[in-house]
Amino acid sequence: MTLSRLVAGLLRLGHHVQLVRPKQSADTAHAESATHEELVLVSGAALPGYDGLRFGFPSYRRLRRLWTQCAPDFVHIATEGPLGWSALFAARALGIPVLSSYHTNFNSYAQHYGFGLLEACTTTYLKAFHNYTLATFVPTTVIREQLTEQGMKRVRVMSRGVDTDLFDPGKRSDALRQEWGAGTAAPVALYVGRIAAEKNLDLAIRGFYQIKAECPNARFVLVGDGPLREKLSKQYPDFIFTGFKIGAALAKCYATADIFLFPSMTETFGNVLTEAMASGLACVAYDYAAAKEYATGGVDALLAPLGDEATFLQAAREVVVNVGLRERLRSNATQLACSLNWSSVVNAYLEDADLLLRDALLLSK
Repeated sequence: MTLSRLVAGLLRLGHHVQLVRPKQSADTAHAESATHEELVLVSGAALPGYDGLRFGFPSYRRLRRLWTQCAPDFVHIATEGPLGWSALFAARALGIPVLSSYHTNFNSYAQHYGFGLLEACTTTYLKAFHNYTLATFVPTTVIREQLTEQGMKRVRVMSRGVDTDLFDPGKRSDALRQEWGAGTAAPVALYVGRIAAEKNLDLAIRGFYQIKAECPNARFVLVGDGPLREKLSKQYPDFIFTGFKIGAALAKCYATADIFLFPSMTETFGNVLTEAMASGLACVAYDYAAAKEYATGGVDALLAPLGDEATFLQAAREVVVNVGLRERLRSNATQLACSLNWSSVVNAYLEDADLLLRDALLLSK
């Protein structure tokens, strides 16, 4: 979603964008008609554990031929896989400047998929990849500090915005609440994201049961898809699994809920948190990633120290017991989100890119 916002922002400013990516199985259903970038689709394969997502195969010859015919001002690589490597070396062979961004904590994910012993190797691989580029953009100052300590060079922060026209408390729907089996007074807890091991969903579930212990008519809605969805839907038949949602349908889900539970400890940012805040939800999260970057604990969200499950669970209980606190959090969160916008993010990115390219040109002379 971050890349989609970046591309859309560049197009609005009159830039020509060529987007190279693997074809996804859901392309037709989830394509956004508002974008008009030049699209180059390459072959790929499904990610292990994520049949609905595909990574790109190397396309060195095709990209070199493409960029020989029409060289871009610079190449920005957002994924460190085989397609990313081939783009990196095709661009370097042609003397085209390369920037990169870091979106996913792959080394942390390894622990959740039985590859914990490979974590050090993954860190080394990512460091080598990104150090070949002029600079690496990350979403928060904390991630920048972590990666710099690991030996990654030239790390810069590119913050994130939120679409407050789309994500808005006014999208609340009484009809959808009825569909979820929630009355006007019944608190609805919401989770949005991948239904997967690395998202720490067990803690979200325990947090919901803290809420349910105080309000037996509370409902738990999970928006998203992933490898654990089928298992959890069978294990918790009273939970509502909506599947993958985007756009207006997603915005309606946010605004129709009351409490947002976000227990992940593997995010580089977590756009869902700022989307939930913009939608007027009382958020419970770890003091980490987007929450640490923007939120103030007890003012516009309830934040637990990273890894402190007891405090997270207590916050989930507190937000439903203390109705006055919940309403203050919701109001303050909406006000905070209004100060975050994508236009300023895109403009700052372009200013940084221009500076980096100028410096690279001077060094090459």
